[in-house]
Amino acid sequence: MPLHSPTIRLCGRHTSSALLALRRGGRLRPRVETRVNKTRTRAFAHNPQAVETSNKSLRSTVKRAFAEAITLVLPPDMHVEMNITECANPTLGDYQCNSAMQIFAQLKKNGDVTYSNPRSLAEAIVEAVNNKNGLFASTSVAGPGFINVTFSTSHLAQQLTKVVHNAEDGKVTILASPDSLPARKAVVDFSSPNIAKEMHVGHLRSTIIGETICRTLESIGVETVRLNHVGDWGTQFGMLLTHLSDKEEADFEIRDLQAFYKESKLRFDNDEEFKHRSQAAVVKLQAGDEETTAKWKHICEVSRQEFEEIYRLLDIQIEERGESFYNSMIPDVLDELVEKKIAVMNDGALCIFQEKDGPPLICRKSDGGFNYASTDLAAMRHRIKDVRADWIIYVTDMGQSRHFEAVFDAAKRADWLNEGSEASVRLDHVSFGLVMGEDGKRFRTRSGETIPLKSLLSEAQSRCLESLNSRENNVIAADQLEEAARIMGLGAVKYADLQNNRTTNYTFSYDRMLDLKGNTAVYLLYTHARISSILDRANGDGVISSFDEDDLVLTDEKERRLALSILKLPDTIDSVIQDLLPSRLCDYTYNLCVAFNEFYGACKVIGDEREKPRLILCHATALSLRRAFYILGIEPLYRL
Repeated sequence: MPLHSPTIRLCGRHTSSALLALRRGGRLRPRVETRVNKTRTRAFAHNPQAVETSNKSLRSTVKRAFAEAITLVLPPDMHVEMNITECANPTLGDYQCNSAMQIFAQLKKNGDVTYSNPRSLAEAIVEAVNNKNGLFASTSVAGPGFINVTFSTSHLAQQLTKVVHNAEDGKVTILASPDSLPARKAVVDFSSPNIAKEMHVGHLRSTIIGETICRTLESIGVETVRLNHVGDWGTQFGMLLTHLSDKEEADFEIRDLQAFYKESKLRFDNDEEFKHRSQAAVVKLQAGDEETTAKWKHICEVSRQEFEEIYRLLDIQIEERGESFYNSMIPDVLDELVEKKIAVMNDGALCIFQEKDGPPLICRKSDGGFNYASTDLAAMRHRIKDVRADWIIYVTDMGQSRHFEAVFDAAKRADWLNEGSEASVRLDHVSFGLVMGEDGKRFRTRSGETIPLKSLLSEAQSRCLESLNSRENNVIAADQLEEAARIMGLGAVKYADLQNNRTTNYTFSYDRMLDLKGNTAVYLLYTHARISSILDRANGDGVISSFDEDDLVLTDEKERRLALSILKLPDTIDSVIQDLLPSRLCDYTYNLCVAFNEFYGACKVIGDEREKPRLILCHATALSLRRAFYILGIEPLYRL
């Protein structure tokens, strides 16, 4: 069949697999299926080294100090990458360098016998590092050659002063230098609901994780394009259009799109005459019939308004660029893949077989129709060639891992990733697990239906309002309580999702996510409100507006631990970007709140002789919390 003769194409990312579609129309060439590790992101363009967006971060500072020291103890022609991690045991130090063993092995291999063992090499490195006066309070060697370092309080105070003075919009500033950015322009494809269907809890993870990744990239200066690859094209529109045409004769207006969809589906499944007319409507839509196209646009607009209500509630702005946008591009993209001998005919279908064993990527069905793979190949081509992105991130469930592995492989073999004069394009599939109910099954209603996202968010807010109203001696006005409940409810839902490693399933529990004492958004928001209250009572703005490094002397260990926790934010951002794991920012935020509450429990602030430096610590904590909150999509509360 010619490449330019598409008939009916499948709907988007939430339809049956293209593999089954091919099996209905022909036989698959037998191939051995291999297991895919679904817990890893996939990047074919390159394997980037650790992201370091700031040369002022704590980890970068340690790494730079050791890199300078190592030049004094190694041969001049030997170059090594220093491995710096946080100390697992804080009593040993703040950071650890564990490179001595690896370096010693390389020296031994080269015949260099300057050092008798890794520990003697580590001790030589420590002696060289000690020349960095004022940076570290102590350095030590543990075990066979682990080097532990503890920052001096003067260095922490110096860095904390810069954090406060450089803050903008009430949040810590983390912008990276242009030459250290992991990408110039990133496209993040997330959310992706289907037109004419209600957004449900299954869309929650993609939407929240995708938005957080966007905000993380933007926080360091990466230009980020949010794209909503909605399912706005396909066979299901035939039944919707036909049902609408029948209803319009009675001056019908769509008021409940979900009920309208169910009515259409019921007729399609039980009425052969309606089914034939629906199939004819698809052909008319793809042919560009003016009246049919107008009705299609109307259905899309009704659905879009429902989506926008959810996005406004979640504070998400995303550009819709659905499947229909790429429809006209598909034939040329498939032509190119055929010309490059990447796509081949197999039993009447156009397939792309990966270089390793496994099922093929079917990019045109045996009946000539396009599908999910067709659209994703065209979308990727457009994002590289026209959008000029050098990092493309797809945020979908784990069930699509194999699909994206195949799409990425096709793009690599087509040499799409190396067309520009700059670095090659990086591709990542950010996969995530399921939302489970407390019964251990997929989170659904009692009748087994998916839970509408709007209802879920409304329930969280209602429960927060009930909790706030039940407090004794409540002096907050009713409208302020409702606003606080909105912030807490939405924040609780977002944080409960994001704090889990995205590659795992997580259990949705209102009771757990609204717990004041656990690792929850409610606990974080209460901590921020407590800090705001302290600063208000002490006129903190006046203190912060006129202080310098000499005012910030850290004498108590709780002060030092809090300062260290605050300053870990840039390293945390780097870590999130490196592996696209927002849960690491949740870990930082929770640990910072714990460090603050331990500090506040041990160190009197207002009325103490050390009130000024402690108010500075309070202010710096609030700045860092608000930056973390913003990236996580959580609004701060200043009063509770």
